[in-house]
Amino acid sequence: MSRTPSDAITWGMMLRKLPAIARAVPRIVKGMKLANVQDPSQPCGLGWCFEQAVRRNPHGPALLCDETAWSYAQVNERANRIAHYLMAQGIGKGDCVAVFIENRPQLLVTVLAVAKVGAVSAMVNTSQTGDALVHSLALVTPVAVVVGDERVSAFKDVRGRTALSSTRTWWVADQDGTDVPPDFVDLISHSDPFPTDNPASSQQVFFNDPCFYLYTSGTTGLPKAGVFRHGRWMRTSTSFGLIALDMQPDDVLYCTLPLYHATGLCVCWGAAICGASGFAIRRKFSASQFWGDVRRYRATTLGYVGELCRYLIDQPAAVEDRQHGVKKMIGNGLRPGAWSAFKTRFGIEHICELYAASDGNIGFTNVLNFDNTVGFSLMGWELVQYDHDSGVPLRNLHGRMQKVPKGQPGLLLARIDEKAPLDGYTDPAKTEKTIYRDVFTPGDRYFNTGDLLRNIGFGHGQFVDRLGDTYRWKGENVSTTEVENVLLQHPQVAEAVAYGVEIKNTNGRAGMAAITPAESLATLDFSELLQFLQGRLPPYAVPLFLRIKVKMDTTGTFKYQKTRLKTEGFDPCSSGGEPIYAWLPGTATYVPLDRQLATQIQGGQWRY
Repeated sequence: MSRTPSDAITWGMMLRKLPAIARAVPRIVKGMKLANVQDPSQPCGLGWCFEQAVRRNPHGPALLCDETAWSYAQVNERANRIAHYLMAQGIGKGDCVAVFIENRPQLLVTVLAVAKVGAVSAMVNTSQTGDALVHSLALVTPVAVVVGDERVSAFKDVRGRTALSSTRTWWVADQDGTDVPPDFVDLISHSDPFPTDNPASSQQVFFNDPCFYLYTSGTTGLPKAGVFRHGRWMRTSTSFGLIALDMQPDDVLYCTLPLYHATGLCVCWGAAICGASGFAIRRKFSASQFWGDVRRYRATTLGYVGELCRYLIDQPAAVEDRQHGVKKMIGNGLRPGAWSAFKTRFGIEHICELYAASDGNIGFTNVLNFDNTVGFSLMGWELVQYDHDSGVPLRNLHGRMQKVPKGQPGLLLARIDEKAPLDGYTDPAKTEKTIYRDVFTPGDRYFNTGDLLRNIGFGHGQFVDRLGDTYRWKGENVSTTEVENVLLQHPQVAEAVAYGVEIKNTNGRAGMAAITPAESLATLDFSELLQFLQGRLPPYAVPLFLRIKVKMDTTGTFKYQKTRLKTEGFDPCSSGGEPIYAWLPGTATYVPLDRQLATQIQGGQWRY
């Protein structure tokens, strides 16, 4: 991310924000009190928060989707029936229930029911199939699974590789009148006769109890399961819903983000619940239908990722662009180049950009509505110097890490303490790998975010880039190791190195792989190779560019020289004569990439 002179926050800019700061202080104080639950006997979390919202706004809209409009009371009653049924089936506190349903109201009702029981929802990525799906389920050892009708086929393909009982393999219809598949139990019809009152179990959930398992890309090529506890739900819901957005019962937050990710599930839904506000969702994002939905649901607030905003900017301008009630939006990944364009074109007053990670312990929020910043954090954090090749922080002769000067990019470390505990992963060894000790003083502990930020003044951070073996594309984290492993399964690929490269005016990094053919370039069938990759990788993980190498360049310790490959990108003038191929939008093969085509791609003539 390039830095412009206007990015730095000055005293003059802060002084102009004084009225906004004065208005925000009472809610910040109230929010901090609500968010930091310390009493181990105080009920809290998702179920408790939702029940508070029901008391505050029982007849107001809670969930909106297509023709569905359920009030807070209706959603609560539906969830209560399921919660009572689950307990009758032996599901108890701490049990894991895998949830495999696409974005629709039934997903959130199910998750709410599981939370009320005190059980843990494993939020399985709905694009997963095969080995990745088996791995995700095995990580959390669920005692039950809830499968949406739309994902039955993917689940049936791997069912024999799981230990799940058919009596606890629940099914949720996608459309009325659909027959229950063999060896599935209809969750909704079986829970219908159960009571609608709040179960006593929702008062027995405390801040240290797990609420969700959220999956994040692992450097091994397969996902890791991060633990998201109810105490963190309180911090997230309150921080974004009250402190950042000041959500109210007459607000409606429209979210098209996948609800198996923390931004959609915890930030957006949590903010709506905090305000007893409406939460409008869509199965999948549609740029052409977006503003029509916003008007239909009378949305006041948007949930976003940067890629979503770029798609909306790319739509043809229309006279209705500002004909909506949206005043504020919350999300992450909006780059400076698109920030002002989006704000100006669509008339948005407040872009509440945030920084957080589902497996981390820190959050930044742009409460004061500055441009091009993720805002500030109330948790302790530092930016430190790091090795550009390995991404590992540097230590001085005394064994301490070194802070970077203000305005310079540094590796973000978040202090682990009572105010910001680290929930970590289901695997303690993986959690330990993310922790640095004795960073600045003996005994201190910091979480390694793996991300580069810069301090642009007054404690405000600006996201720069992501380190390590993942990159972000289409709002999803892509594991380079997973891509490499799939490429190496192809009989004509001998070696593979995957990495992300920048395309101008897009968010994140596009996938690219350097490959060494097993025989020769002439034997590679590029349309067959693309088809092979599409059958084994999620759509966002399929490489857009291939670089053909006779021999891979390695370091003295036999590590691939990925940094140089990233720097050279898909520029044919920098590849030393090595052929580069591109998969163009709407086509079914990779084609040779020359200087003219590379210029067209960087110039936006091909829309990725």
